[in-house]
Formats: sequence, C-alpha cells, structure tokens
Amino acid sequence: MKHKPTDFDHIVIGAGSAGCVVAARLAQAGRRVALVEAGGSDLGNPLIADIRQWEATLQSEVDYDYSIVPQPRGNSKLRHPRGKVLGGSSSINSCVAFTAPDVDMDRWQAEGALGWDAASVAPYFEHVLNTVKTSKAPTNNAYSAAVIQAAEEYGLPFIDLDHPDFERGAGYFSLNVVGNERQNAAVSYLHPLSQWGDKLQVFTDTIAIRLIVEGARVIGVETTTGSLFSEGDIVVSTGAFVSPKLLQLSGIGAADHLSSLDIPVTADLPGVGENLLDHPEGVVNFALKQPMPPLSIHGWAVGIFENIDGLDYPDLMFHVGEMPFDTQTTAHGYPAIPRDQGVTFIPNVTRAKSQGTVRITANDPFARPDIDFRYFTDPEGYDERIMVAGIKLARELAQQPALQPWISHELTPGINIQSDADISAYARKTANTVYHPAGTCKMGLDDNAVVTPTLNVYGVENLRVADASVFPSMIGVNPNFTIMMIGERCADFILQDK
Repeated sequence: MKHKPTDFDHIVIGAGSAGCVVAARLAQAGRRVALVEAGGSDLGNPLIADIRQWEATLQSEVDYDYSIVPQPRGNSKLRHPRGKVLGGSSSINSCVAFTAPDVDMDRWQAEGALGWDAASVAPYFEHVLNTVKTSKAPTNNAYSAAVIQAAEEYGLPFIDLDHPDFERGAGYFSLNVVGNERQNAAVSYLHPLSQWGDKLQVFTDTIAIRLIVEGARVIGVETTTGSLFSEGDIVVSTGAFVSPKLLQLSGIGAADHLSSLDIPVTADLPGVGENLLDHPEGVVNFALKQPMPPLSIHGWAVGIFENIDGLDYPDLMFHVGEMPFDTQTTAHGYPAIPRDQGVTFIPNVTRAKSQGTVRITANDPFARPDIDFRYFTDPEGYDERIMVAGIKLARELAQQPALQPWISHELTPGINIQSDADISAYARKTANTVYHPAGTCKMGLDDNAVVTPTLNVYGVENLRVADASVFPSMIGVNPNFTIMMIGERCADFILQDK
C-alpha cells in the first residue's frame, strides 16, 4: 500500500516514550499524523498493565532482548531489554518516575544543547507531570522502611525524590502507576485510539526499513507494510539502538562506514551511533533473617543517593530490592538465591563516563546492529571507582542497626572479596544495567553532534530525532520522564516552525 504525499503532515517512527508524545501532541494540534510501531498494542496484555508483573515482560514477545558485543572490562552476558509494543520501553520498565535534576539540564546547555537548561525545560516537564499519572511507592513494607532508617543511621537523610535538585539521602520513588496499573506513554498519551479520528493513524506490527530521501530531504519511510509519505517533518523515535541504525541504513552517518557497506551517503555525520551511554550497576545480595512481608508494590520502592566525590550533587544511586537479584551472579557461577530468602542493594554510576557505539554491520534492515557499550573503559577509571565505592557503601548500609533484624550475611560478592581490585573484578564481571541506553544521536554544536538543539538532523531536511539517543550526556536518574519531555519539546518545535 503506497500512500500519497498529501496523506500525512507528519510521520513519527517509533511509538515509544517520546514517539507517543510527539504523535499525540501533533494530532491534538490538528496535524495529520502517521505513527509507525514495529510491535503490537499494549492493551489487553496483563504483563504490561500490572506493574507487579513487569519482570515477566523481559525476554518475552514484547521485548527486543538485545545482546551486546564482548566487553573486555565488563559483563559480556548482559541483555538489554527494549519494548517492542505501543509505549515502547515505558511498557516494560519498572515505572520509576523522575524529572531530570536541574544540574543535568544546565550541563546539557553548557555542552551545546542550547535552550535545554533547567529553566527552559521546566514547562515541558510540567506537561508530562500533568499528563502521566503518578503515585508514591507504598511505604507499607517493613524492610524498606528499615532501609530508610539504616540510611539515616549511616548519615543519609530522608529526602523527597520528586524535588528536581535533591541532594544525598534516601527516599521513596514516585512511580507512574495508579493502583497496580502501569501508566505508560501509550496509556497516558494515545489511548483510546478512537479519539483521534483521521488525525492519527497508528500502524502497528510495521517495521521501518529505511527513510526515503530525495536529495537532502526526507520525504517518507519505507516499511514492511508499504511506503508512507509526509509533507512535513518526519520524526525518528526508535531509541538509542534503532535510531542510529535507521539513520545509517538511510545513508546518514559516518561516510567511510556507510561506503564500506555500499550505502549511498546522504549526510556525512560521524557522530551517528557514537556516544552510547548507560547506567551500569553492581549487584550486592544479602540473606534474610526473617520472612519478607508482602512487597511494597513490585519490590523496588526505595532509592538512595550518595555523593562520593564531594560534588554538589549525588554521583551514586541505589535501587533497593525487597528480593534478591541474581541473574548476572548465577551467570558467572554463583549459586541461585531463592526469591524469598534474600534482598539486594544495586549501586549504579549515575553519570557514567564510558562511551560506546552502535553500528550496523550490513546493508540489511533486519540485521541487528553491533552494540558495544565499552563498559568501564573511561580513561580516568571514574566508572570503576564509583562502582567500587558503591559496593562498599552497600555493605556499610547493611551493617546499620536498623537492618540487623533483617540481614543475616552477605551472599554476593561474599566476604572473601575485600580489596578494591577484587571488588572491581567482581563488579565488572557481574555488572548489570539499569536499562538506560542513550546518546547515540546526540544533540549539540560540536563535530560529533547529530541533531541541532531543535532536534533537526544536521545536513538533512525534514528530519528530526526525539528519544534518548539525543542525550548529550547521561542524567543522574531514571530517564523515562526526560524522554517524554523531549517528545513534548519536539512537538512544540514542529508546531512553532509552521
């Protein structure tokens, strides 16, 4: 089925956290929008709707389940879930809801993302908060309450994690959950689809193969169900792995790389697929002394932030689990931990400095790209140092008086792992990820920038990118609401242009 150029004012490729927002805002403004999604609908899937089942979405039919290339200094066995469904990864994540700290937005501005400082983006975060329903994680789990108390005993005060400039401390997460029901980007912005009439047409189970380019102007997208054409801006919102892949397949990327794959070059942008960022995390498991009471909701209610380097903001974060997390430890020979017999502290490097790449290896839209995070390879050893400090802090927190009735002994890495070198080796070998890939089509003004501060792709007309791939640098919290904010901002840019 081939649509005429006049059929759509805009095409949004990818119905994830940003794509749902862009499509909805443009349709609300009266634009005719096509929204292309490789997966199916999120409605009617209890694994998506019920936040308590979120772990069951991993490695399921709604998860792309990406593998990564071997990591010389990290865990090569890591799997990266990405949502293949309306709502994208907001349909399979744990719904931890943060707005980005002001310090991160101001840093983006300093890095060349002009107009993305904290004051400028605040109204767009408000749009998200006014659209996506949130609630505080329940405080009825006695173990999580003891963790908060233990943090205070250590010297980390109770804090409000909803404040955009919080400092070190411990608090309860806000979740984009009502009752037990996930409030993903599709629920919050798109549904019911019947409300849109002819202003929004959603193409599910439709894979974008490559962009259709005439000269230096993108006019449409070739998909597995036919070609779609647009008179106005086309927005790529397929995430940090697929957005650079789609650009590269369409001739937008490093010229030498594209030429080696016999792909005609539309725009020589060496930054496409570079600057891959993430939140690497360590895993520290402890055995329980007493049975765990009913989970607070999905078992992850408490976050802890510490300032390791004496800066004005935290550089280490913990997600605290009311159950063990042994996926990566068992993969490296540690015994499995029964779900009702352990708990976990998971430190992550909030602003990791290691940078990786995403590169296609063939002129084949159905081949997965090589994903190389290059974990723990930053020249200064920053990521490794913060991670070691995090594991040491987890041990100190577990020894506080409030947790003595709960924690029996350390399971992983185990008390025989004591030196910094041994802790680092364990942490890197068994490291997990908070599933926050970003940065591969970064926004800025330097030679490696892919998009302008208004999200236009350099050297290409009619094309914008709006998703986590445009992050110039990593932010210090879970990024889902920041990605939605980018969607709000992108729609505003488009509407202001015409």
